[in-house]
Amino acid sequence: MENGEIPENAPEHCPGPQSETAGKSDSCQGCPNQEICATAPKGPDPDLVAIVERMATVKHKILVLSGKGGVGKSTFSAQLAFALAAMDFQVGLLDIDICGPSIPKMLGLEGREIRRSNCGWIPAYVESNLGVISIGFLISNPDEAAIWRGPRKTGLIKQFLRDVDWGELDFLVVDAPPGTSDEQITIVQSLEATGIDGAVIVTTPQQVSLIDVRKEVSFCKKVGVEVLGVVENMSGLSQPLSEFKFTRMTETGEQKDMTEWAMSYMRENAPEMLNLIACTEVFDASGGGAAKMCNDMGVPFLGKVPLDPQLCKAAEDGRSCFSDDKCRRASAPALKMIIEKILAQKNISTENGA
Repeated sequence: MENGEIPENAPEHCPGPQSETAGKSDSCQGCPNQEICATAPKGPDPDLVAIVERMATVKHKILVLSGKGGVGKSTFSAQLAFALAAMDFQVGLLDIDICGPSIPKMLGLEGREIRRSNCGWIPAYVESNLGVISIGFLISNPDEAAIWRGPRKTGLIKQFLRDVDWGELDFLVVDAPPGTSDEQITIVQSLEATGIDGAVIVTTPQQVSLIDVRKEVSFCKKVGVEVLGVVENMSGLSQPLSEFKFTRMTETGEQKDMTEWAMSYMRENAPEMLNLIACTEVFDASGGGAAKMCNDMGVPFLGKVPLDPQLCKAAEDGRSCFSDDKCRRASAPALKMIIEKILAQKNISTENGA
């Protein structure tokens, strides 16, 4: 346990050897290190000093959180980073989703490895002003599961914050795993002394997602992180009518493809319909969705992003949706307005820099 590091055999939710509750908290019961931690001299975590020094060159830090998985949090993180970089900001994207690191794929960086220099780990770069760090770069086999207990995850997050040579950054976007567990607590405690601009929380419209988002909002309030706002992702399917596939159910229950007939009919009889965007609700939003929840909890509602197949394809291909003409019809404008609201909250000009 040199330098206050959490030992590998520590239990989950270990408070750390330097904590005032070390050896005394409920999570310490049964730990082989309990007596050592309880009697060891306490002091400031040496990692935090190094993290403060490293983060001194980062102007703004934004956490992207979600109450549950599968709501598009990493997609939003990736597109937020793409958008900020396109505004000529210097951007870093830190993926601390230890067990499900999807950021390398969404940034088109699969197969990359982290290099080291005398100054620390060097991020993988999408562009000269967009660097990325993820555990995905440390796993040689993409199918390999990261079966890590709390202390090891905590140690890696601190190492990312302490040892990565980001250089001068306008923004550090942190893509956190869903929930309110070790990773979220560690990132907040580690960055607390350096200043966190706030958190963006991503959800979908249905109540099963919003229940967990309420917990995420409560978590932010308890740990003193400003909620910059909530994004309602997958807020209805939005797609140009010309990109739909049309089918007809036969008497035997099979689906017959009628796409060519439908397109031909519209071209001949109603060509103006081909320029329309068809929209429909996918998830039940009868409870008022994220907008009502934000009003109830007194946090900003940033806006809705439709479920756009073109945005999904851009994420799969590791591309920015803002440079895709097809995305510009639905998802890109919605994301652009949300990002502008975030910058306006912090009085950051897109023209004069951060």
